[in-house]
Amino acid sequence: MRILVVGSGGVGDAFARIVARRDFAEAVVMADRDLVRAERTVAAVRERHPHERRFTATTVDASDSAAVAAVAREHRATHVLNAVDPRFVMPVFSGALAAGADYLDMAMSLSRPHPERPYEETGVTLGSEQFEAAARWEAAGRLALVGMGVEPGLSDVFARYAVDHLFSEVDELGTRDGSNLTVDGYDFAPSFSIWTTIEECLNPPVVWERERGWFTTAPFSEPEVFDFPGGIGPVECVNVEHEEVLLMPRWLDARRVTFKYGLGDEFIEVLEVLHKVGLDRTDTVRVGSADGPVQVSPRDVVAACLPDPATLGDRMRGATCAGLWVTGTGTDGRPREVYLHHVVDNEWSMAEYGAQCVVWQTAVNPAVALELLARGTWSGTGVLGPEAFDAVPFLELLRDGYGSPWGMQEREPTRVLDLTAAEQMAETD
Repeated sequence: MRILVVGSGGVGDAFARIVARRDFAEAVVMADRDLVRAERTVAAVRERHPHERRFTATTVDASDSAAVAAVAREHRATHVLNAVDPRFVMPVFSGALAAGADYLDMAMSLSRPHPERPYEETGVTLGSEQFEAAARWEAAGRLALVGMGVEPGLSDVFARYAVDHLFSEVDELGTRDGSNLTVDGYDFAPSFSIWTTIEECLNPPVVWERERGWFTTAPFSEPEVFDFPGGIGPVECVNVEHEEVLLMPRWLDARRVTFKYGLGDEFIEVLEVLHKVGLDRTDTVRVGSADGPVQVSPRDVVAACLPDPATLGDRMRGATCAGLWVTGTGTDGRPREVYLHHVVDNEWSMAEYGAQCVVWQTAVNPAVALELLARGTWSGTGVLGPEAFDAVPFLELLRDGYGSPWGMQEREPTRVLDLTAAEQMAETD
């Protein structure tokens, strides 16, 4: 397997550090518009692994599908991993197909709200452009594994596992994400791409119900307090647009599918202010300067003014939790409620990999998926989500091969029972 990684930001850099410890890849090419950034990742890998020579650096324009295809061909890439923000999904996706390579991403093609009823009906939904191309990928015998990060990604693997092994009937598949992270020296410093965060948090959230199909609500709607494990505790979560809601119903049967994110009042307030003054816009505006007027994107300006999340690891404290809350009827015919979760502590990820916990947690999942594809454990053609594959090999490899255990809580109104991943999988064997 020869992997072209498009993007050497926080997630791409963490992916390289993770894969350097595994032997399934013959070559890993880090490609970025900024060659220095790609070279910095390769140097970081070699600093920790002095004899590592599988990693090289190059440049690529992720907005140009022909350029992506050319770099993939030049390096004989068998797989293209998209590690740039979602505005570049389609050119990287198309470039991989043109080069005859398989493709993975961690965020899907962008949505566009319904022009008249944005908070009631869907317009162009997340990933729809990619699914429209499924027949071409199938005809070419190539696989596009979409939404294979942590959320979407691991949350979708959890959903497959719950449907196959824990429940006879599912009422709700509810992704719930929260953390207790703080960043020393900053009043406001997002731990993930602010460009992507603005996109998903200010777009109309999508909900799926068996009787209604997909529909939308207002941003930050339906607040609930969710109690997260790993020392994080109760966090208020709100509806946010996310790929899980568009992916899970394509393969899994449930009455309802939701995504809620623990943002916090301050974060929501900042996002609302950015929206009110137009700083969330992606179209360019004309700005005067000493050298004459220039065209700039307000959202790009916001991103440029905030610290790079990849550089915050040494200042971050706390942990992040991604997971799936599932309710319904257990395999024994009794009501059941569980929370499948994956907690990563920042102190651990920095000590082990030199990567902050949010980007590490995102990057480990495509690494596991690629290893399963390299082994032949997972295979397929067309445009597929993580739900299309057997969850057990993934969860076993994440725990045993990558040393990153997941867990499950049995939840009832009066108690919460923690089960380790090993205990849970033993119960269902």
